[in-house]
Amino acid sequence: MTGSRGSAGSYPDAPKAGVPTHGAGWKAGAPGFAAASRFVAEVEGAASGKGQLRAGYVLAGDEIFLLDRCREVVLKAFVPPDLKDFCLFDFDLAETSIFAVLDHAQTPSLMAPFQVIFVRNLRQLYTRGAKKDEFAALDRYFRSPNPQAVLLFIADFLRIPSDVRRMELDDKNRFERLRETLGEHCGVVELARVSEEDAMRWAVGTAQAAGVRLDPDAARELVDALGADMMLISSELEKLLLYAGRSGAGAPSGPDGALSVGPRSGEGRITLGGVETMVLAAKQRSLYELTDAISSHDRARALALLDGLLNSSGAGEDGAIGHLYMLARTFRQMLVILEKDVRDSRAIWQALWQGFRMPPFAADDLIRQARRYKSRRELTRALRLVARADLELRSSPPDKRLVLERLVYELASEPKPGAPLMASAQLSFES
Repeated sequence: MTGSRGSAGSYPDAPKAGVPTHGAGWKAGAPGFAAASRFVAEVEGAASGKGQLRAGYVLAGDEIFLLDRCREVVLKAFVPPDLKDFCLFDFDLAETSIFAVLDHAQTPSLMAPFQVIFVRNLRQLYTRGAKKDEFAALDRYFRSPNPQAVLLFIADFLRIPSDVRRMELDDKNRFERLRETLGEHCGVVELARVSEEDAMRWAVGTAQAAGVRLDPDAARELVDALGADMMLISSELEKLLLYAGRSGAGAPSGPDGALSVGPRSGEGRITLGGVETMVLAAKQRSLYELTDAISSHDRARALALLDGLLNSSGAGEDGAIGHLYMLARTFRQMLVILEKDVRDSRAIWQALWQGFRMPPFAADDLIRQARRYKSRRELTRALRLVARADLELRSSPPDKRLVLERLVYELASEPKPGAPLMASAQLSFES
């Protein structure tokens, strides 16, 4: 299936000649996109028998948009839907030792020809002690890896800015340590943050590939309104393209011609007015209403607001990961606000970096919500609960709505001293 194993190494900031970018918006000038496109090309080449797949990869960086795209291409290439339960595994090093992960990887599957193993919480290998035994075990495995398995380590504890020269010292040191250890055996994919300019180019290119014209001022507003958050930009652009496509096919345009027919026959157009009218302001306000209820420990209101979010979302339960992502992002923002003692909206833009900011209308609300938490520990508990729910959702639970409802119930409850996190998504709300 994969041929011989490729050698370890990092992906440079620009793709090799002849390697196509993945999708119209993946531009060579954007470091994160370039590294991701190289990874995509390597995976697709291995899946078609034209290239080599390495024994392991490190997906380094906290750009969730690119992480998800890399995961999607691996699943498409090596995880048949009917064999998913037998060949796709997600491990969390906060719960499972690296020794157990490697033992699983080394054991051939009797039910599937190939195993894809994602390993999260990689920072556990780089905290508290030298971890000599752990790294010795990794070295032994990669000297003789299972040819029918690939390990993908998620290093999302690193923040790689679009300009790597601005990388913080702590992240630089962690990255160097990662290169010296796992980088010796694995391909390191540097998923840098996407800059505002690259996000705009991606949006315009993606729209153009769909046969829709996205006006430059509309692209700027889309990126600015969503704080250059690629996950949100992608989600909202997809909706705008759907509406513009309907308009281009002869359906009525939006208010004031916001979504109208472009200069070529049958081509949709997204204008500034379309973005202002249709981009997720109402949805975001509902999200902040939800976190307001959670931070107030109003469980009944929080569950009612969650129900409204799920019912109003066109994706329904399939949008659960998106809702979870937005919750995680909001709690991370509140954690930074609390740690940096931000007290007014003027200071929030210095505390939160580009690509991690909320819309201006939400600044005061989020500061107020953050200050309801008495300590960093309360917010990190919330983030652990969200991480657990994320793992449960990716494990194909029978009821995604119940996973989200349980999460919101737990988040809105007063934490009990010493109480462990629930182990299963399908538990009741009994306390």
